[in-house]
Amino acid sequence: MAKKREPPSIKGYPRTFDPNFKGPVAKRSCTDVLCCIIFILFIIAYILLGLVAWVHGDPRRVAYPTDSKGHFCGQKGTPNENKTILFYFNLFSCTSPSVVVNLQCPTTQICVSKCPEKFLTYMEIQFMYRTNKHYWMYYSQFCKSPFVKPAKTVTQVLLDDDCPIAIFPSKPFLQRCFPDFTTKNGTLTVGNKTIFEDGSGKKRNAIELRRAANRVNKILDARAIGMKVFEDYATTWYWILIGLTIAMLLSWLFVILLRFTAGFLFWVFMVGVIGIIGYGIWHCYQEHSNLQGRPNSHLTIYDIGFQTDISMYFQLKQTWFAFMIILCLLEVFIILMLIFLRERIRISIALLKEGSKAIGYLPTTLIYPVLTFIFLSICIAYWAVTAIYLATSGVPIYKVISPERTCKHENTTCNPEIFNTTEIARVCPGAQCNFAFYGGKSLYHQYVPTFQMFNLFVFLWLINFIIALGQCALAGAFASYYWALKKPDDIPQYPVFTAFGRAIRYHTGSLAFGSLILALIQMFKLVLEYLDHRLKEAQNNISKFLQCCLKCCFWCLEKMVKFFNRNAYVMIAIYGKNFCRSARDAFNLLMRNVLKVAVMDKVTDFVLILGKILVAGCIGVLAFLLFTHRLPVMIEGPTSLNYYWVPLLTVIIGSYLVAHGFFSVYAMCIDTIFICFCEDLERNDGSREKPYFIAPTLHGTLNKMQLVPLKQKE
Repeated sequence: MAKKREPPSIKGYPRTFDPNFKGPVAKRSCTDVLCCIIFILFIIAYILLGLVAWVHGDPRRVAYPTDSKGHFCGQKGTPNENKTILFYFNLFSCTSPSVVVNLQCPTTQICVSKCPEKFLTYMEIQFMYRTNKHYWMYYSQFCKSPFVKPAKTVTQVLLDDDCPIAIFPSKPFLQRCFPDFTTKNGTLTVGNKTIFEDGSGKKRNAIELRRAANRVNKILDARAIGMKVFEDYATTWYWILIGLTIAMLLSWLFVILLRFTAGFLFWVFMVGVIGIIGYGIWHCYQEHSNLQGRPNSHLTIYDIGFQTDISMYFQLKQTWFAFMIILCLLEVFIILMLIFLRERIRISIALLKEGSKAIGYLPTTLIYPVLTFIFLSICIAYWAVTAIYLATSGVPIYKVISPERTCKHENTTCNPEIFNTTEIARVCPGAQCNFAFYGGKSLYHQYVPTFQMFNLFVFLWLINFIIALGQCALAGAFASYYWALKKPDDIPQYPVFTAFGRAIRYHTGSLAFGSLILALIQMFKLVLEYLDHRLKEAQNNISKFLQCCLKCCFWCLEKMVKFFNRNAYVMIAIYGKNFCRSARDAFNLLMRNVLKVAVMDKVTDFVLILGKILVAGCIGVLAFLLFTHRLPVMIEGPTSLNYYWVPLLTVIIGSYLVAHGFFSVYAMCIDTIFICFCEDLERNDGSREKPYFIAPTLHGTLNKMQLVPLKQKE
C-alpha cells in the first residue's frame, strides 16, 4: 500500500500546514485562559475601587475653591453661594518657603463676589472714611466679617487678621483673584503702577507681586485649572457637537466616495491638505505683519513670563513666527513625500479601491467605530470620575502656618474652632490654623496614591483591550471577505457579528495579553514623564541625556509593539491561536514578505493620515472662523469666551478622532487584506486547483510592480 503523501511544508510554518485553507477557522478553543482570568479579576477589583471611592469622595471639592476654614466658595445653599472667587489677604506672604511644604499660601483666604479694582490700603481707608463712608463699604467686602467703621489700628488688624492691610487691582483667574498685570514699554505694571505700598509702610514693585502670584499658581492643582475651561465648554458645547457631527458626515462621505473614486479622492486629499496648511501659513504671516510696529510685539514669551490672559501671547510676533515655521516644515514634508512616493501611491490607490469594495460588501463595519467610541467613552468617564472621587476622599486637614516660619509648632495639625484658645496661639503670635488639604489616617486614605496608580493602569489596560477587540473583530470580518472565492455569494452572513462573538468567546485572554504588554509600556512612559517633571531642577546634563534616551526607547518600543499586536490580532482572527503563537506567525509572514510590506502597507497608512488631516483641518478652519467671530454675516458664533482656543482645539482633536474612527476601518481592512494576500501567495499557485483569492484588478496592478507572479498557471 502506497504511503500517503504529506502536504508540503513552508518555511516558518509547522508540519500541520493546511494547503486547502479557505478562510477563518470555525472550530476554535479558548486561548490564554490564565490571562483572561487575571483580566476579569482586575475588572472586578476596579469596580470595587470605584464603589469605595464613591463612598469616601466629594466632587464638590473639585468644583469650588476652599477658603481658610475649609468652606466652599460659590456652593449653593451656603452663605458663600454668591461669593464664587477666592481672595488672598496678603499675596506677598505666598513667597514663604512654607508654601512648598503645605501646598497652601500662609495667609487668610476668604470668598468674595468680585475682585478688587483699585489700589487701597487700610491706612488710606481710615482717612477716607471721615469724608466719604462709601470707601469703607467697598473695602469691607474683602474683610472676614462686616464692620461699621475702620476703628482698629493697623497693628490690631494684623494681629486679629480681620481685614487685608492692602488690596490691588485684580482679575479672576481659576476662580481666584490675581493681580492684573500689564506690560508697558517692556516694564511690568499692576494697575498702571510699577511701585506701590503694601499697607505696612513698605514700597513694593510689580515684579515682587508677580513672583508671589507665580508661587500660588504652581500650587494650584489640576482640579482648579479645569474650572476656567469648563466655563468655555458650557458656552460652546452645542457648537462642538455640531462640529463633530459634521466631521462624522464628512468622514462617512469620504469613505463612500473612496469606493467609486479612490484615485480622484486621493488627489482631493492631497490638494485639500496642502491648501489648508497653506492657509495656515498665510494667516500666521498676516498676523505677524499686522503686529509689525506695535508696542511690545517684539517681546519674547520669556520676557512676559506667566500671564493669566492667554491672549497676550498672541500679541507677540514670536508666537506667530513659530507657528509659521512649523506649518512650513509640515508643508515641505508632505510635498516631498508626494514626490518620492508617487509610484507607491499608485499601489495604495489600488488597495484603497479593494478596501472600498470590501467595505461595500460589509457596510456594518462602518458602524463598529460607534461601538468602539461608546466603550471608550464609558472607560474614560469611569476613570475620570474614579480619579476625582479618590482625589477628594478624606476630611479637611488644618495645619499651623506662620508667615515668618518662626513658630516651632508650624506644620502641625490643629483645630480652627479652638485654635485661638490654645497654647500655640499664645506662643506664636500671627500664626494661623488654615485649611491644608483633604486626607485622613485610616488605611484607605494612606493607600489613596496607590489606588490612583491602579486606577490609571487598569484604565490603560481597558483602553488597549477595547481597541484590540475592535481590530480583531474587523479583521475576522474582512478575512471572511478575502477568502470568499465568489464575492459576495460566499461571504458568510453577519460577518462582523460573528467575528465579534468569536473574539469575545474564545480570545478574550489573548486580546487581554496583548493589551497588557502595551499598557505596561505606556505606564512606564508615564512614570518617566512624572519623574522628569518632579526632578527637572535637580537633573544634570548626563541625567537629562539618559532621560531622553529612555523616552526615545520606550516610544520606539510602543510603536513596535502596536505594529506586531495589530498583525497578531489579524492572525488570531484567522486561525484562532494564542497570542504568542499568532505574533510569531505574523512576524515570520511579514519577514518573508518584507519587500511587499515596505511598498504597500505604510504608504497606504500615509494616505489615510492625510484624509484624517483633511477632515480635521476643514472643521478646524470653520470652527476658527466661528469662534473668532469672522462669520457674522452667515452665522452668529458664541460670545464671551475666556479662551477661544479651548473649544477650537477640542473640535480639531475631536474631528481627527472621529475621522480616525472611520478611517481606522479602512486601515484594518487593508492590513487584513495584506496579511491574507501574503498567505494567499504562499498557499496557492494560481492554478485551477489552487487559484488565487486576490481580486483580479488588484492582481493586475501588482503585476506591474512585480509583487506577484506574472500570470496564473493553467
